[in-house]
Amino acid sequence: MNTDQIIGELLSGSLVYLLLGLFIVVVIFKGIRIVPQSEKYVVERFGKLRSVLSPGINFIVPFLDRVHHKVSILERQLPSARQDAITADNVPMEVETSVFYRIIEPEKTVYRIRDVDAAIATTVAGIVRSGIGEMELDEVQSNRQQLISKIKGQIADAVDDWGIEVTRAEILDVNLDQATREAMSQQLNAERARRAQVTEAEGTKRAVELNADAELYAAEQQAKARRITADAEAYGTEVVAKAIKENGIEAAQYQVALKQVETMAEIGKGAGKQTIILPSHLMDAFGDAFKMLKGKV
Repeated sequence: MNTDQIIGELLSGSLVYLLLGLFIVVVIFKGIRIVPQSEKYVVERFGKLRSVLSPGINFIVPFLDRVHHKVSILERQLPSARQDAITADNVPMEVETSVFYRIIEPEKTVYRIRDVDAAIATTVAGIVRSGIGEMELDEVQSNRQQLISKIKGQIADAVDDWGIEVTRAEILDVNLDQATREAMSQQLNAERARRAQVTEAEGTKRAVELNADAELYAAEQQAKARRITADAEAYGTEVVAKAIKENGIEAAQYQVALKQVETMAEIGKGAGKQTIILPSHLMDAFGDAFKMLKGKV
């Protein structure tokens, strides 16, 4: 074997090893798939679903398995949509909605529905119309959160077969036509006027009640004062009667004389200079009173 033949055999062997090494590198590269955290990969083998690769490092059979779909599992928001609806009391309105969702089973989403956003939007429109049609206008305005919860639950049930989870549903706005808004404004003004009248009537009623309570209290106090006076007079009469019983007619004369003296003292308190003419028997009464008073002392 000459030198040229040896060199040729060496080159041939090196090329085989080189090709073999290159093949092994390609096989390894084809068999390893690193999936990002925000995605899932759908793998097919000969056109049929083989597996779903989760985030992280994964292995597949090279040349047989192929990543056919890369699906984002991030939460998505449908564009805001407007749909017409009619309430149970026949009030037309326009409702603006927004829905948030995310794909949790990409194999269902890929093979069961073509346009996910359009399908969800159509489903939302039908459910919103149906839900509002079961409620009156006042209920739609006051129980919006209840309506949202109902819509979210029905949408979740409808899209479950598509491998989708509805995370949030919102009613952004409810628009009424001009005639309905004017009617509602008139109703609101009438309700405000009614409440004002009720408040004024209640205030008047309360004032009358308080005035009556005040008059009743004054009457009770006056009656109480009269009772106290009557009790005092009765007590005084009882004392005088007891004194007469114990001391005879002298006690009665003393009491009469004392009252006459008190009366003349009150007359003397008048304004200005006054001349008081006293009967002679009144002077005798003064004397009797002084004598009795002295005898008492």
